[in-house]
Amino acid sequence: MLTSSALVLLMVPGLALFYGGQAHSKSVLNMMMMVFSTFATVGVLWVIVGYSLAFGDNTVGGWFGNPAQYFMLSSLLSETVQTDGLPDVAFAAFQAMFAILTVGLIAGAVANRMKFTSWMVFSLLWALLVYFPIAHWVFDLDAGWIASGIGAVDFAGGTAVHINAGMAALVLALLLGKRRGWPNDSARPHNLTMVMLGAGMLWFGWFGFNAGSAAVAGYAASYAFLNTVVATCTAICGWLIIEQVRDGKPTSLGAASGIVAGLVAITPACAAVTPLGAMAIGFISGLACAFGVGLKYRFGFDDAFDVVGVHLVGGLVGTLLIGFFAWDGAPAAAGGVFYGGGWGQLGIQALAAVAVMAYCGVVTAIIALIVKATMGLRIESEAEAVGIDESEHAESGYDYSGMTNRTTSGLGAGAPTTQVPAGTTAER
Repeated sequence: MLTSSALVLLMVPGLALFYGGQAHSKSVLNMMMMVFSTFATVGVLWVIVGYSLAFGDNTVGGWFGNPAQYFMLSSLLSETVQTDGLPDVAFAAFQAMFAILTVGLIAGAVANRMKFTSWMVFSLLWALLVYFPIAHWVFDLDAGWIASGIGAVDFAGGTAVHINAGMAALVLALLLGKRRGWPNDSARPHNLTMVMLGAGMLWFGWFGFNAGSAAVAGYAASYAFLNTVVATCTAICGWLIIEQVRDGKPTSLGAASGIVAGLVAITPACAAVTPLGAMAIGFISGLACAFGVGLKYRFGFDDAFDVVGVHLVGGLVGTLLIGFFAWDGAPAAAGGVFYGGGWGQLGIQALAAVAVMAYCGVVTAIIALIVKATMGLRIESEAEAVGIDESEHAESGYDYSGMTNRTTSGLGAGAPTTQVPAGTTAER
């Protein structure tokens, strides 16, 4: 479990690289800072009250756990506090990584234009009022109404993490508004090698995310691990096929996005389906998310790095397809339509997804509107033109001072100077 916790932690810098590489060169630091800042906000809040809200005894009709039960985690610190042989402090550390990562996922939708201080306040309030209660519904197997009440299958967070973050990203992008010049003058990814590296780190860390959710090194963890591999492989195929047919060329950004789409979709289903079912879910998610990223152009919301198209769409695909592909011989022991289980499980999965979307959508809008009214959400237009790295952090990700008007050494007076035109690959 400690290794799995460390793997999930590694997903945070992986996500920062994945998003940072897609950002403009003048906003790469801000994008990475928004992701890393969730350590500072959500990580601290988790120790104070987050774990209690997510895993405490039911209160207020089961909407969240008792906030005082594990305050500052003090009641978990005895060596004898264990569940099935696992120290509760290890489980608390593991779940802390989930909370931190989930909030970081939202940042990709609002790149280049959100005030950093407003993001910090929003992330605190969103974790407190949205993530912790929904984590209680989904991850508390004894008291959560989604997990134990209606019997929805979500092994590692398709609803609590991906649908939740994707829905929040949609609401925040709508309230924040479009980037300057979008979509006609939207910035291209400034460093696709960073994107590929980030996707690889996410895949590596995701084994802790999915297999670690078994909470013990055994059959269920191994089962989830294998399905995480094969679903991601087929998702890459699905995304690249769409690009080849639609655009004529498969891209590295498409491959990286396909990796994440497959990982998202198999997250809820990794212990519920056969490897064949996992391959089907991965392939379908690659197709669906490749189309899903185009929704922002059709409906006019500026989701900068496709959090909605990948996490909301992919989370819905994985959550709902459990209703078709679940096999009762898998560790999750649920039966889907294709394995003689009838339509009941599909209805349960749909109810869980809709409930998370509705609650998240409403509360996220309230939080964002409060922050907007008190602090403002968006940087000034002039600051956006200069670049959010400079305007918000007084820093730059890259030093161009030695790359312009540089005279070639040893050629003497009159030798041609080497200049790098703005916007070239060398400058980026």
